[in-house]
Amino acid sequence: MGSVKTGLERMIEAPPPWMEGRRLGLLCNPASVDRGFRHARLLIDARFPRALRALFSPQHGFFAEKQDNMIESEDLVDPVLGIPAFSLYGRTRIPTPEMFADIDLLLADLQDAGSRVYTFAASLSYCMETAAACGKTVAVLDRPNPLGGRAVEGNLLRPEWTSFVGRYPIPMRHGLTLAELARLFNTRFGIGCDLQVAPMSGWSRDMLFTDTGLPWVPPSPNLPTPASAAVYPGQVLWEGTNVSEGRGTTQPFELFGAPFLRLPELEAELERAPIEGALLRPVVFEPTAQKWQGRACRGFQIHVTEPQRFAPYRTSLRLLQALRRRHPEEFAWRPPPYEYEHERMPIDLLIGDLSVRRRLEALEAIEGIEASWRQELEEFDGMRREVFLYNN
Repeated sequence: MGSVKTGLERMIEAPPPWMEGRRLGLLCNPASVDRGFRHARLLIDARFPRALRALFSPQHGFFAEKQDNMIESEDLVDPVLGIPAFSLYGRTRIPTPEMFADIDLLLADLQDAGSRVYTFAASLSYCMETAAACGKTVAVLDRPNPLGGRAVEGNLLRPEWTSFVGRYPIPMRHGLTLAELARLFNTRFGIGCDLQVAPMSGWSRDMLFTDTGLPWVPPSPNLPTPASAAVYPGQVLWEGTNVSEGRGTTQPFELFGAPFLRLPELEAELERAPIEGALLRPVVFEPTAQKWQGRACRGFQIHVTEPQRFAPYRTSLRLLQALRRRHPEEFAWRPPPYEYEHERMPIDLLIGDLSVRRRLEALEAIEGIEASWRQELEEFDGMRREVFLYNN
């Protein structure tokens, strides 16, 4: 078991010089805690009395209470500190200069999920752009990538598919911490803000979240455990279909299914090429909300047995194609809207490349589809090494 210290914990222990005398803002949510479950805003207020002037919350709200996309949060006043808490998933997703008027330095302390489509990175990038325009500083208090920092996986986002679930040409599984992502956005993708980092100590790129010794607090309602985070970079694709991704159950993203699935056929197909690093257990579940609410869904639970071998994106592409092959009449792509996009198909926004959906529909072998993006993925892997904060 590791003994990782987060950027928050290290900053509180030994404040860096770039914090001195600054008026502070904090981008946070309920997962912004130390190992004693003490929230970042309370730790910062105690360490720097009266310096914290404003709070900012990403998608799902200041209390992470909102369940789904396009469910907005209102601005509020923090009930403990009495300072404004601005929603960056409400009347705007881009912070305004007025929101930054009373701060000099925005601290960002968010638990990322290690996937391109997880919107916290987009919110951070918009904060960095506003900071650059207003002459403010952004400092990322770093936290672990729950999937580790070695593997990268998937196609790179095409520019025409830019959205709130993917702003930059990175793969679905990027293998970076949030601070490393911020460095990439700032240098390679031209934001150019005054960016500082409070790095972790004790974290290595081989570590999964369960290796860190840190407590898991759900960063959003449907990532309740590290197990749900482990499958998310692939299982999120079901959001672009009429198949349940397990929302409305106690095991979102680990479960998937629909009333129309014929499990024996699917099991026979999947047995021809077993999934590496995981087992699929047949289940029946009944969502209490979302797709197929109150209907019995036949499907599977993904049990990751060998995390270092498990490839979540490849796995879910295989599952997606298998379901479409076996259920051509019942399976359907979800229509818009999705994440404020009213014309483009949700699955294309999630995948970030129209050609991948078309090749899935043509039942092209997943190995061939993956081979087509291998070179660009290798180039990204080289690019990301330029922003590494942890080389062990």
